[in-house]
Amino acid sequence: MQSRRKLRFRLIVSFALFGFGLSATFAIAALYVRAKVENQLINDSMQNDVDQAVDNAIEHPDRPFESELIEGWVKSDRTLYKMPLSWQDLGSGVHDIQETDAEGKSKHYKLAVRRKNGIIGFTRYDISREDLGKRQLITSLIGAVVIFSLVSLGIGLWLSRKVLKPVTELAQRLRGFRKAGKAEPLAVHFADDEVGELAHALDEYSERLTAMVERDREFNSDVSHELRTPLAVIASTTELLQGSSDLSEKISERLKRIERASRQATELIEALLLLSRAERRGPTRGETTEVGKVASDVIESQRPQMRGKPIEIELIVNAPVTVNAPASVLSVALTNLIGNAIKYTLEGSVRVEVGNSRIEVIDTGPGIKPEDAERLFQRGVRGEGAGGSGAGLGLAIVRRLCELYGWDVSMRPRSDANGAIASIVFK
Repeated sequence: MQSRRKLRFRLIVSFALFGFGLSATFAIAALYVRAKVENQLINDSMQNDVDQAVDNAIEHPDRPFESELIEGWVKSDRTLYKMPLSWQDLGSGVHDIQETDAEGKSKHYKLAVRRKNGIIGFTRYDISREDLGKRQLITSLIGAVVIFSLVSLGIGLWLSRKVLKPVTELAQRLRGFRKAGKAEPLAVHFADDEVGELAHALDEYSERLTAMVERDREFNSDVSHELRTPLAVIASTTELLQGSSDLSEKISERLKRIERASRQATELIEALLLLSRAERRGPTRGETTEVGKVASDVIESQRPQMRGKPIEIELIVNAPVTVNAPASVLSVALTNLIGNAIKYTLEGSVRVEVGNSRIEVIDTGPGIKPEDAERLFQRGVRGEGAGGSGAGLGLAIVRRLCELYGWDVSMRPRSDANGAIASIVFK
């Protein structure tokens, strides 16, 4: 919506600026042409009148100067005239003169001068009326520019609405697909223009995306079917072997590890399949899971990772916390957080605290840098000290699971000692 408004705003502004620029250019050109032509005509007319007056004075010294529009005087050695003395120093040609009359008002004149055979001719023309006309023309042109700009703005509003209407309809149909849960052809609803071409491209993209999703769904179903069978065989076999009376303690412990690994693999497959389905259809709710119990099971399953390291694992349940999510989802998330804490802690303790609608895993490992806390949840990123193990996918999977159910997962360094704190806040 914001992008569409920006595009519409740009169209409106473009039309308004175009109208203003075109009308302003026309107004300036009109003023320039008028001033140029008017000045040339007045100058030529005055110069022609003064030339004729001087020639007539030479041929007929006693005949006075006559003109209907222009005042004129001719001065020779035999005649006198009452004109400013400053005019006597002006050369032949047309001059602009600013003078003050008897009432103290400024007057603008054009004065044409002609010197010939000792005779000086003057013609004066008051162009104040032309200045008034010029001001009136400027006012009219400004009004025309404003009106034309407003008309251009109106055209821009109308045209932007008309041009963007197909785009708006296309966006509405795309939103309708999300509500309907399936995509329908778009190109049939639009004309054979740019928007129709865009709709056709979206149809092609939708077909490819649908095919890809279908392949992904089939792959998930195949993986689920193919992996669950051997995992079920492993689980049943270990259960039968554990029932044997002649097992040594060492073999029995190894069978328990196999059973835990099989259970973790089953939970991981269920969580990933659930994540794949839920990202398309939304999260599945209705199953209530106790966080403390899942945390206790995860801690027991992760104890073999200690491998003789001087580490103490402690579970503290300050208050019972339950979440509306499958146990497999929470188990996968806690397995990654608790497993990482055990892996990176060489000595000290790993403390798991439950309460206040959250769970925190606090370790005494090397810790993390504050600027790396968010980056660790990116796919393929491993923490320092990983020793080249792992693919950096665990925390990325945890983030996707938490986002699916609206939980906040984060990591931060400890402020009281070395180590890190991983937390999940349930909402």
